[in-house]
Amino acid sequence: MARMIKPLNNVYEQLRRLPGIGSKTALRLAYHIIDLPESDVMRLAEALVTAKKNVHLCEECYNFADSTKCSVCTDQERDQSLICVVEQPQDVMAMERSNGYKGLYHVLHGALSPLDGIGPDDIRIKELVKRLQGSTVKEIIVATNSNVEGEATATYIAQILQPLNVQVSRIAHGLPVGGDLEYADEITLARALENRRKLF
Repeated sequence: MARMIKPLNNVYEQLRRLPGIGSKTALRLAYHIIDLPESDVMRLAEALVTAKKNVHLCEECYNFADSTKCSVCTDQERDQSLICVVEQPQDVMAMERSNGYKGLYHVLHGALSPLDGIGPDDIRIKELVKRLQGSTVKEIIVATNSNVEGEATATYIAQILQPLNVQVSRIAHGLPVGGDLEYADEITLARALENRRKLF
């Protein structure tokens, strides 16, 4: 069996380390990159290095930004009384795509996971509490993932914010639009029942 040459193997190994990239995809991407004109590869490399140098955390909400504050935090049209708490910066993009939320955000950069050694001090919960002190925020919407870690994080946030006289809500979870009941798992069905609403 022919071995992969070392320079190509180095590209493959780096790509394989990325989340969601399996061996086959990494191999396909490695061959594709090597097949590209050198100018395209240089543009890709330059884009990666430039992004790494210029993208940092917003000093207010900890979303990705290219200046001291992100575009959401500097937008005076946003509802300053609402903060949606999410796990990762990509969750902000998901919420924005819905066009249904016009408040602010707070990015935790993780979720509580005692088994993985991730506690409250390892994610940006203290920063959220500090941000709320002396603010005009009326409601915190917890939009962490619907898994064990996300639920634990939501519960913890609700508990520590209780003394701060701010309403804490949780996004509803249930069946996706267009989804078939027979393919839904037990937890999703249970959530759908919990979050049912009156029709009339």
